[in-house]
Formats: sequence, C-alpha cells, structure tokens
Amino acid sequence: MLAVHTGLCNYKKMLMSRAAELTSLGRPAPRAGEERLRLRLFGAMEAADASGDSALPNGRKTRALLAMLALAAPRPVSRAWIAETLWSGRPEEQARGSLRQEIHRLLDCLGPLGPEVLAIGREQIALRPGTTWIDVAEVLRATPAIPQALRLIGGELLADLSGLDPAADLWLAGERNRVRGHARAVAEALLAEQTAPDGMIAAAQQLLAIDQTHEGAWRALIHAHAVRGERGLAIEAFGRCRAALAQALDALPSDETRELLAEIRSGNAPPLKSRGQTPPLPLVRSGRRLGVLPLQSFGDDPQGRGGAGELAILLAEEITSALAPFRWLDLVSCSALARFATETRDETALRRAFGLDFLVDGTLQRLGAMHRVTLRLIDLNAGNHIAWVQRFDHRADDPLGLQDRIAALAAARIDLEAQHLEIRRVTQPAASTAGRVERDMSAYEAVLRALGLMQRLDRTQFLAAGSLLDLAAELDPDYAMPRAQIATWNALLIAQGWAANPEEARARATAAAQQAIAIDPQDARAFAIAGHIKSTLERRHDEAVALVRRALALNPNLPMAWGLAGIIDLGRGDLASAEQRFARYKELVPLDPRAFVIDQGLALLAFLRGDFETATALAREIGEIRPALRAIYPLHLAALGHLGRTAEAARARARWAHLDPGHSVAGILAQTPLARAADRDLLATGLRLAGVPELAAS
Repeated sequence: MLAVHTGLCNYKKMLMSRAAELTSLGRPAPRAGEERLRLRLFGAMEAADASGDSALPNGRKTRALLAMLALAAPRPVSRAWIAETLWSGRPEEQARGSLRQEIHRLLDCLGPLGPEVLAIGREQIALRPGTTWIDVAEVLRATPAIPQALRLIGGELLADLSGLDPAADLWLAGERNRVRGHARAVAEALLAEQTAPDGMIAAAQQLLAIDQTHEGAWRALIHAHAVRGERGLAIEAFGRCRAALAQALDALPSDETRELLAEIRSGNAPPLKSRGQTPPLPLVRSGRRLGVLPLQSFGDDPQGRGGAGELAILLAEEITSALAPFRWLDLVSCSALARFATETRDETALRRAFGLDFLVDGTLQRLGAMHRVTLRLIDLNAGNHIAWVQRFDHRADDPLGLQDRIAALAAARIDLEAQHLEIRRVTQPAASTAGRVERDMSAYEAVLRALGLMQRLDRTQFLAAGSLLDLAAELDPDYAMPRAQIATWNALLIAQGWAANPEEARARATAAAQQAIAIDPQDARAFAIAGHIKSTLERRHDEAVALVRRALALNPNLPMAWGLAGIIDLGRGDLASAEQRFARYKELVPLDPRAFVIDQGLALLAFLRGDFETATALAREIGEIRPALRAIYPLHLAALGHLGRTAEAARARARWAHLDPGHSVAGILAQTPLARAADRDLLATGLRLAGVPELAAS
C-alpha cells in the first residue's frame, strides 16, 4: 500500500508540474520590481528565494538549464537549442525528452515560485522579466562611470558546470569570454582614467580580480605603490605578478615590468603621468582572443641557433606583431603559449588555459633551397574547426625576408578569415534555429550583423543594417568601429541611389568618419574609410591622401587601406601609384569576396589606361557576382561604348534601367570622383557611344 501511495503521489506531482508547464505562459507576470529569485552565477552557482532559502536544483543539468535562461534573460531561449546543447550526442527526440524531464525537475525544485518566474511555452522558455536578480546581468550593465557591479565577480562563471557535454562546454566558454571581456574592458577603461596612486591601486586590484595575468594592471599597481613611498609593497606586488604569470601562463614578466622594478629598487621610480599624457590601455570591444603557437619545425638543424627551430619561434612572434594593429583582436603573447609548443599542442587545453577563440598553428619545413610555411587558423569555439589553411614558400637564404613577407600576408588573411567567421557566428543562429531568440547584442555584435547585411546589397536588408549601426553607436559611444561603418553605409546608400536625401547622407558620412578617427586615433580602418569618404563624397583628394597615409602607417598590412588608397589615386589621376597600391592589396588578399568597392577600382584603372577589353571583363565579372551593384554599370557601359559593342551595351543598359531608371551622362559625371578633365571626358564619351542619354528623362 505504501508503494502504491508513493506512486500516486509522484504521479500527482508530475501532473501538477505538467499543468504548470502548459499554463505558465498564460499566467499574469508579477508586478514590476518584485524579485522572486536571486541567482549568483560567478563561482559555484547559488539560487535563493526572496526569504533567502535555497532554491538551487540538485542536478547539474537542471542547474545548467536555469543558468542558460539566466544568461539569455530577458530573451526566451528555444527548447531545440537547449536540447542540442545539453544532450548533443543524443537523437533529437531523446534530447527533447530529457529536456522535458529537466523542466519538471526545475519546477519541482522551485515549487510555487516556478510558475511565477518561469514562462514555459511549447517552443521557448524564459525567465519572466523583473522576477529574477542575476549577478551577471548586473556586471554586464557596468560602465566606467558606474563600475560598482564589478565587485560581484567572484570566481569563474558557473565554475561547477564544466564537463556536462562538449556542446555545453563550448557554450559555457563563449559566455565566460563574453562576460570576462566586458568586465575587463570596463576595468581597463576605469584604470586608464586614474591619475592618483590611491585610485590607481583600487582600479588595478579590480582589474586583477577579473584577469590575474593582466600585466598592465600589475605595472600600475607596482608603480602606484612606489609613488606612495611603499617600496616594499611595490616589490611584493612584483613577486605576486611573477607568480601569477608563472602559474597561469608559465611566463615571466615582460622587460617593461622588470625595468620598472629596477627603477624602483634604485630609488628612481618615475612619477605618475597626468591623464592627458597616459596612453590608454588597449580596449578590445569584441573580447575575441587569438594566439599564435610557435610553429613545428622540420628540416636541417631544427633546434640549432639559426636553424628552423629558432626561425619557427621568430616567425610566430612576427605574425603576432603583425596582427597587433588589427584593433578588434585581443592577442595572447607568443611567449605565453610557448610551453604548449613543447609539452602539448592540445587546442582544447589552450582554449581553457588562455580563453582563446582562435588559434594559429602551423609548420616550417626546409626543402632544399626553400622554406615552406603552412599555417592554419583554428576556430576553437566551433569544435576546433580548421577555418583556413595557407602555404607559403620563400628562399631559405633570406630568413628576415621570410619573416617580414609571411607575417604580413598571414596577418592580412587571418584578419579577413577571422572576421568572416565572426560575422557568420552572429548571423547564423537566428536563421538556423527556428524560434530561437538571441540574447541582447553588444555594439560589436550589432556591427557584425550590419556588415553581414550590407554585403548582400539587398535594399531592405541594407536599410536594416543602418539601424543596427545606429544601435551600436548608441550602445557604445566611445567605439570607433560603428562610426566608421556608418560612414561607409551612407556612402553606399548614396552610390546605390537609395538615399532619400543624398545631401543629408553625405553630411552624415562625413561626420561619422571624423568621429571615428577622433574616438580612436590608432584605428587604421577608421582613417582609411575617412580618406575614402573625403575623396569620393567631398572630392578633396589631397586631404584624402593624408588620411590614407596615416592608415598605412598605423597598419601596413591592412588590405582595405591599400585598396582604398588606390581608388583615391585614381580620383587624383595618378594611375602609376594606383597600380602599385592595387598590386599590394591583391598580394595581401588575392581573393576578398566582400571587396566589391575595391574591385571596381581595378576595372576603373584598366579603363583609364585605355584597356577597354580588360575593363569590360572585370566589370562583367563584378556585375555577375553583384548584380545589384549600381556603380559598376556606368563603367561597364563606357568600356563597351569604346569597343563599339552596341548589342551588349543595350543588354547592360536594360539591366541598369531596373536599378536606376533615370540614369544619364550628366548624372554620372556629377557623381564621379575623377578630377582630371581627360578622365571625365573618356568616361563621358564611352557612355554616349553606349547609348546612354545625355540628360535624365523628365
């Protein structure tokens, strides 16, 4: 009888739990400000109701389910994604069945609280807005002006939930990187604002609580103690810095840190600089971390001095240095990764130890009179997927040339591929999982989504990209990337004929480009885009040249800067310089599927040189790949006109008419950035020969 009674009770509980699940979405939400549940996700997970009684589920996967909802709040999360993440090795139906069991367990654990804080539907689950206090949400709202929530960080995010499932581990690693990256950026900005030793010590300690290997914070702490006359504490802080770096990275403090200690020991500690003189700490908005492993070496004398072994290490360091000017990447020093090059090359261990998102690995091989370098870019957050492989050959008797050349080419191509992976990362989930709603976007993610929409040249999606860029600028006013892309977006809006008010769009593009370089004077992309805007929209070519030279000085391995510099040279009429810049652009990235603007420059160069066959072929190819690109049709038609291909010109004119019904020679000449009269005449003559009307029909 007891067994029967127990079974009936369990059955009754199951029915009540199921009823709560089915009716949860229809229940009225608690009044605003009524927090029913408090969740702490830093360290070991904790959950408590309003009375302080524990509401933490016993099962690790039940806790993981609650954590997933908390980290996505206030957005709902799809059941399909939770099932795929927590039970990635099971068939879909089994995984969904396991999820239903965990939902029941969570409701049982929360008791009467469950329906009040959980909104459970057939396809989605969410925490009801305003019902749950979450420490991570508070941290993500922290800013340099309001940094108090950083004190909530105590231990690794969800430290007790590692190892549940390979897919869950990937999700958890991404969340840890996201939260840590935001907290680190806020703490870095806060430290950069300090000018007095007391404030510097407090800010440095806060940053070290987030990232104990942050050597810039250790230096600030050591320096501030020395300025306060606390020489012993400064030396003690150096010892703790050395121990932290050795334990976490198996690395020694940098030369800069050791030199600071030597000055302090000699009694000559340098004074703290004023805020205006202190260079800001690097602020990486994306939080995407990349490391370059010393290459595996093969061939003659692999470990001897001057042999392949030493060259493999030097080459990895050169690649890291070449990647440093790409502002969106957070780089781990090559020396910090060196231990893994000798003991293990386990990508998963690297991701866990250094919080890496991307890893560059490869080999260096001596083949007679040649060195062969093979590099791989590995996406550590996608199951260690090899995203890119490239092989480079160079003369073995020119090791310095090998380092310079391969580091430059590798940096340019790694940046291109990694950014492509990032765009795919933030744009795919919404389309791949029906009903899934992503968490709130950061400014960085909003820009990536916008870039993904812009490159399709679909008017509806393009206009949506503009809204995303405005959102990114609003979310992070001190971030240069959204402003630079707003400038690009407005320039394309005008070029595509989609601007309701072209003059207003031109003014917005100019203002945004100026704001971008003012926000970050070290951002080469911002300077390159500003130069392009200055040339194409303002026709101020000399000023554009100065801006693009600054971009190339900041990052000589940025392909976009070389390509845009070539377009600026075409506007000025300097074809020889344009050819050199385009050649360097193509050397750095032979195939860039998104660089349709720069590909137009290659076709224009051929046209201005009178090579109408090449210009026609290039323009035709661009038009086939990007049929919605309005700006390529005038160039294609002008080249066909000079070749006398009237039938082909008529077909191209018909396609152009769908995009720009009011096209005319006068309209094209009003928009072209070509400054030389001879170049403008060449374009106008070709258009007339192709049958383009002189004036738009009224």
